[in-house]
Amino acid sequence: MKIPKKDALAWFSFFASLPEDEELSPRQLEIAYAVFAQIEDAVEDEHARLMSEIPGLKSLDGRSYYVGDDGKFPVGCRSCLLGTGLGSVRRTNKCNLKCKFCYDYEELDSQLPIGEGMWWIGETKFREEDIDILLSIQRHPTGVCYVYLEPFMEIEKYYPVIEKFHKAGIYQHLYTNGTLADEENLRLLGEAGLDELRFNLGATDCSDQVIAAIETAKRYIPLAGIETPMTPEFFDRFMEKKDRILATGLDFINCAELHLNANNIANYEGENLYIYRHGYISPIFSRNLTLKFMRIAAEESWDIAVHDCSDRTKFCRGLNLRAKEGGWFGASDYCCEFDAFPYWAFLPVLEDESFKFLEEEPMPEGYRLGDLVL
Repeated sequence: MKIPKKDALAWFSFFASLPEDEELSPRQLEIAYAVFAQIEDAVEDEHARLMSEIPGLKSLDGRSYYVGDDGKFPVGCRSCLLGTGLGSVRRTNKCNLKCKFCYDYEELDSQLPIGEGMWWIGETKFREEDIDILLSIQRHPTGVCYVYLEPFMEIEKYYPVIEKFHKAGIYQHLYTNGTLADEENLRLLGEAGLDELRFNLGATDCSDQVIAAIETAKRYIPLAGIETPMTPEFFDRFMEKKDRILATGLDFINCAELHLNANNIANYEGENLYIYRHGYISPIFSRNLTLKFMRIAAEESWDIAVHDCSDRTKFCRGLNLRAKEGGWFGASDYCCEFDAFPYWAFLPVLEDESFKFLEEEPMPEGYRLGDLVL
């Protein structure tokens, strides 16, 4: 049904007033899904318009979009979207920063430890010496990434593990906010065999210290770039320092569409949100800014790759991963990160008079306001 916006607002106001543990009836859920579809259709229509304005827009087998130098597109992303998936390696449960967009925002001080001397790989815990056994038994992934939370807080423990995966021919990339990176630890990462380093430049508001670290990383590590959730703050600050950042010689910028969970959604209360395929919930501004960012990069011929790491990309990632694991047709790990849909969070977009649904039609009998909807 093409629910009218005024009816959508009335129904979502009602749904938001219900106790969190009260489930909607099947017909009420139909109404909720109709509202999500109306918002998503309008958002995707805007995405299509913005993409049409990007000169030289490229597609990675239809799974994601980018502009710029093909040779600088991050290999870790190719592994994730085209290869046998991307295995995550976890160890460090602490971070030295607190970013409003962090998925662990409200729980940074309560992240569970992996265990002394342990590494979390594929939902199994290993000691460093066990990794040789793992590599000798199981099929190697095309790539692994080091996540959770800030590896540079104990980066010296990563060198021997990176060396093991390097000798096995597995591509490796690592995420950092860059504040603890220096010439020595970047050199040692390169010597250990790290292939790619990704700086969350938005975590420090594009600090000069981290910009300098990107330049240093390029001397020791084959690929170095930026991966940051796209926010208005990052967009504006990047543009202020654009020339200095591009002069570092970085290879790529991954513009991640910011998605929200129970920990960070309160930091974006009042923003217009949408939900992609009943999964990730994101501020509408995020991908819109990414596409504007990519248009500028293409028009100015930046000598890098700029990647639209959107919710759609994450949707494709889940399909690829499950397919390579031998999952059934249609299997994916893409899902909503809330136990129940936060209907209250969609009230701002429904109250926004400038946000228009593409098409509206009268509600069918049995679904109208005043009807007993069971």
